Amino acid sequence: MTRRFLHLIVFAITTVAMLSPSAQAAPKKQFKFAWSIYTGYMPWVYAEQSGILKKWADKYGIDIKLTQFNDYIESLNQFTAGQFDGVTGTTMDALGLPSAGGVDTTALIIGDYSNGNDAIVMKGKGKKLADLKGQKVHLVELSISHYMLALALKSAGLKERDVQIQNLSDADFYAAFRTSEVSSIVAWKPGLANIEAEPNVSIVYDSKQMPAELIDIAMVSTRTLKENPAFGKALMGAWYESLAAMKGTSAAAVAARTMMAKASGTDLKDFETQLATTYLYQAPADAVAFLKSPALTGGVERVREFCFEHGLLGKNAKSKDAIGIELPDGKVLGDKNNVKLRIDGQYVALAAAGKL
Repeated sequence: MTRRFLHLIVFAITTVAMLSPSAQAAPKKQFKFAWSIYTGYMPWVYAEQSGILKKWADKYGIDIKLTQFNDYIESLNQFTAGQFDGVTGTTMDALGLPSAGGVDTTALIIGDYSNGNDAIVMKGKGKKLADLKGQKVHLVELSISHYMLALALKSAGLKERDVQIQNLSDADFYAAFRTSEVSSIVAWKPGLANIEAEPNVSIVYDSKQMPAELIDIAMVSTRTLKENPAFGKALMGAWYESLAAMKGTSAAAVAARTMMAKASGTDLKDFETQLATTYLYQAPADAVAFLKSPALTGGVERVREFCFEHGLLGKNAKSKDAIGIELPDGKVLGDKNNVKLRIDGQYVALAAAGKL
């Protein structure tokens, strides 16, 4: 899941998409949804393989095709280009990529937050966060890892300029950490699991220390959703039925998690450890409660500050208010005349009320 932000590529792709006749959305019956391998996204592959997604699509007389990407950023690039109607990602990447690229995007499903799936690791025992000062820190630059590092450093009284950031692909996490050139790394699971298992290492910070901060979502085109509400309802219904199916100790639940483990390239035992550090909003009511909480607004505020400070809102952005973000209650952070990211609460409220 290489989450490096590529401004020129994104804007070039977006421009082509906007000029393309196919970008002019119209009521339709077939939809495409992109996803990549990460613990919190695996229920989607189960929804497809189990037939749950088809069941919900059939209910609304539509067809939804899932496409797996090995490269996380490429899935977002393709969504930004209008090649997909929805994609998995993080709230930060939704703002920094499609929204900043001019695509009006809706965060439809609040899926989970990292509760230990992301960590800062240093070689050597007994290391502390303050020991990062002066170090080269390897990570996927301008990604959710970069965001976590910035907040972690701040908590220790440090700033980003106190370290040297070195860009690294997520595909290289473990291999790079085993070389002599890398002494500090910010990584996420499953690659992180191998790093944590190495002897003589210290986990100096992990996402458990910032609950409800690194949010994973299913985002969709706002225009597509507005013109095709059936698409949103089918995705929402399939998501929560899949979460319900994987919960518990029944044979069926174990089989569901085993399927997800296999699809992510690991076994059930390892996948269970990943789930243990992933806080899934298991029921619609859980997500509804989060969407009404101060934690959501606070997290969005920090995300937009980071994106502006790191140039992710575009070269012409004069402040963090350059792009408007609409919250579930209708309040807008930023420019009300340039809303490009909407955190929707309507569809999950239908799910919570049993009205999908």
